[in-house]
Amino acid sequence: MFAVKRETRAFPDRWDFTPRPVWAIVLSLFFVSIPERHRVKRSRALQFQLEYIALLVMAAVVRHLPRTFVLWGGQCLGRLAGWVQPARHRLARHNMQRAFPEMSSAEVARNVSRVFAHFGASSVDMLRLDRFRPGSDDLQRYFDLSGIDHIRRAYGYDRGVLFLTGHLGVWEAGNFAMPELGFPFDVVAKPMKNPRVDTYVTRLRESHGARVLDSKKGARRILKSLQQGRGVAILLDQHIRPPGSVAVDFFGRKAYTTTAITNMAMKFQIPVVPIFITRLPDFRYRLSAEAPMFLENGADSDLIHRNTQLLTDRIEAAARRDVTQWFWMHKRWRVPEEKAPDDTISA
Repeated sequence: MFAVKRETRAFPDRWDFTPRPVWAIVLSLFFVSIPERHRVKRSRALQFQLEYIALLVMAAVVRHLPRTFVLWGGQCLGRLAGWVQPARHRLARHNMQRAFPEMSSAEVARNVSRVFAHFGASSVDMLRLDRFRPGSDDLQRYFDLSGIDHIRRAYGYDRGVLFLTGHLGVWEAGNFAMPELGFPFDVVAKPMKNPRVDTYVTRLRESHGARVLDSKKGARRILKSLQQGRGVAILLDQHIRPPGSVAVDFFGRKAYTTTAITNMAMKFQIPVVPIFITRLPDFRYRLSAEAPMFLENGADSDLIHRNTQLLTDRIEAAARRDVTQWFWMHKRWRVPEEKAPDDTISA
């Protein structure tokens, strides 16, 4: 639905047909006599409140239904979300086709549909995160564990552990599995725009002993957790504008990637453990941890770039094992292809 916004001049040169949410148009009828700056504040406040209420209603439903039924329903909702968001669907198809040029268009379309189904199931799954029972058999019942000895060895160095992961599989499930395995565990996350939703989601993430570290508070908070001997999970596969990032190869294209985890691992010789949690066909999880990595230290910008590429390669390798569980609808590749710089470094 489109709202027509007229310019303030007596005779406008153009009309602005900007797409707007239906709720914003309805609110404008009630707030027409209120100054615009206050209307915006009230509209946003109402939007946040409606989002929070919708979240509570959905959580109440999924928490009291059988898990398999809920995840199946989440898959259906995910496919529906792809249908009602054609721009995201096109972006996902474009990204996957560029990454796998050997795939036919029909195969890409099928895989993208499965991507939306997977993340729909993961979204409702997260609302049940605090339903796992500490000290019960839930860990053995729902998780296929691999590489736990690698994790124990990394903690044994007594330097803290940097867990390398990405928007792959069901990464939120680590907030239950890691504390249940006895590992002190934190995760770096960007606060959500809706403060009430952010508070609710943070409570879910921390319901089993994990701690959420605000990504906006920078490396100092992460280093403090590492000094306490805790593990810190960082999702490396997201766009970070330079400075503070380098352009590395990811599925054959340049993508800006943060150097934060690289710099910390190099400077303080902190072990880096690639860890991924993917969904199995029976709705169980597979937690796979790889051997600890120690990155070569040095101030050379080329070395920082090579180490960041090394970490990115681990995420790509994991994503290639099941292309339907990586977040293809993300605007990951934003490096101009005619430039594709690889030397933008901030130490």
